[in-house]
Amino acid sequence: MKLFDKTAKQLIACTVLFAIVAAPSFAQQYPDRPVTVVVGFGAGSGTDILARIIAEELRQVFSQPFVVVNKPGATAAIAAELVAKSPPDGYTLFITSNSSHSVNPHLYKSLRYDPAKDFTPVGRIADFPFVLVVNPKIPVNSPQELVSYVRANPGKTSYAYGNTPGQIAGAALTKLMKLDTNAIAYKSSPPAMVDVAAGQEDFMVVDLASSQALVKAGRLRAIAVTTSSRSALVPELPTISESLNIAGFDLRAWTGLFGPANMPKDVTVRLSTELFKILTRQDIRSKLLAGNMEPTPQLASEFIPFLANQYNVWGSKIKDAGIEPE
Repeated sequence: MKLFDKTAKQLIACTVLFAIVAAPSFAQQYPDRPVTVVVGFGAGSGTDILARIIAEELRQVFSQPFVVVNKPGATAAIAAELVAKSPPDGYTLFITSNSSHSVNPHLYKSLRYDPAKDFTPVGRIADFPFVLVVNPKIPVNSPQELVSYVRANPGKTSYAYGNTPGQIAGAALTKLMKLDTNAIAYKSSPPAMVDVAAGQEDFMVVDLASSQALVKAGRLRAIAVTTSSRSALVPELPTISESLNIAGFDLRAWTGLFGPANMPKDVTVRLSTELFKILTRQDIRSKLLAGNMEPTPQLASEFIPFLANQYNVWGSKIKDAGIEPE
């Protein structure tokens, strides 16, 4: 028995020593296989465009594929739940926006994920300015003309939305201006824009990045930005606030990189550091700005308090817009 005890203790000691020695090598070897990057919106959405840029840069840094997988629906809640339930080994990541983390908790009475407890924040990426766009066939060239058009057709017009910023901005606009119009939900912004361009819906609020191709092609008409001041990306567009004399109307979306909760700290730190380096490179900054995205690099240590603040900010926006949780 004593011999067995001695042998067992030696085996345990060897196991512990192996674990101590092997632990650092995991992070050093990460990743040793492809990494999945989940996006909660459809192909061609602003978040998808951004994710593919970042995934390619991470591929070059880590010499492994970072494969973007689209899981649209329920304003990114489907994708968030998938990531939250994934193994926290760094091989399933999530590029998402305020939709899943700042907004959904205030829009839904119950969620199958917790935005604070079920994720490891890695870093902030970029902000998306939003624009108010209309079907170019309706006689509307400004926010004032849109208000007049909707009021002249009570109950006969509609606005589309494919993400929560679009939903909140549309609801806030219709509430503040007392408009009788219909809200139509879509799984993602691209199909919503297609229907606005086709005249199925009349207008929508959408991110500048994903809408510019249709705007430049003349299939959508951009008439204002939703931020409190004019955007340097589209300085010719007025703000909704100045056009309609609505004080405090200010809306933009943030994006960030996450993993499941309890991801190894060394892997998180490495991902966060490399992401920050990527976003502070001038060529990447220029590429994002050219795509109508404003780089906002933050390490995980800065991103975490930012998330806590945005949770409260968007809660207030939803309350002001008069949207009740479903």
